[in-house]
Amino acid sequence: MTSFEEVLARKTAIHDWLARRVSAEATAWLEGAIAKYAASGRYGDLAMAIGLAPRKLGKAELALSDDEVRTGQELRRGLDTSDWSIDQAGRVLIVLASYMGDDQKFAATLDRLFQAGEIGEHIAILRGLPLYPAPELLIPRAAEGVRSAIQPVFEAVTHRNPFPKDHFDQAQWNQMVLKALFIGSKLAPIQGLDERRNPELAATLMDYVHERWAAGRAVSPELWRCVGPFTRREDLPDLVKALRGGEDAQSAAAALALSESMLPEAQEALAVDTQLTARIKAKNITWNSIHF
Repeated sequence: MTSFEEVLARKTAIHDWLARRVSAEATAWLEGAIAKYAASGRYGDLAMAIGLAPRKLGKAELALSDDEVRTGQELRRGLDTSDWSIDQAGRVLIVLASYMGDDQKFAATLDRLFQAGEIGEHIAILRGLPLYPAPELLIPRAAEGVRSAIQPVFEAVTHRNPFPKDHFDQAQWNQMVLKALFIGSKLAPIQGLDERRNPELAATLMDYVHERWAAGRAVSPELWRCVGPFTRREDLPDLVKALRGGEDAQSAAAALALSESMLPEAQEALAVDTQLTARIKAKNITWNSIHF
């Protein structure tokens, strides 16, 4: 649960970030729009404010300072605003300011904003998910974002966003990772990727590998990151195939996956390539160092 005091602290921080970056006129508009909705409670006032935010505030990068980043992390563990723009932060603030203590009403209002809003609004609002109250009521909205056919909307939930890690169940998590690979979205920006790896996901991804290879198509080297600790003996030939595939990223990723396996046979297969083995032991190859 998110307390009203936590919501207030988050609103204050975002307001301060914006006030340092936009004109006094823009700040006055933002404060007036928030006050207008607080007084009227009319959905139309809220929707209009969200719609006008890019024009009134501008679309420059938010680009928080190191101190501001630390403040954000203190307010919400895992908060990452590195891809946010000023108008997106303004929209998140307006949504936060619409919370009057009624969780059900807040979730319903958020759904209504999605039904009527455009893509830019969807992206901004989804990026704000980790800051909103009543997160348990917002899981269906986040899951709907993951099902979107629009990749930037999908990535507003999945990339640099702690909400899925903290609130998705295993089935939702696994579906999200599989879809990311299917649509060509990167896995590295997904928070909690290593912590939430699981045997069911690894098995599903190996089925996906077989389907891709049978169709003569490549697989993303990032896939092996979710397989390594749960490698089954029947998976070893596929990992060795990737290891010997000749592509640097694919070989390095397969080697890392083998190094994380508990199977003695995996370590034996990896030991054949002494150069890769030495680089892994020296930590010259990590999941963050491989460029996919």
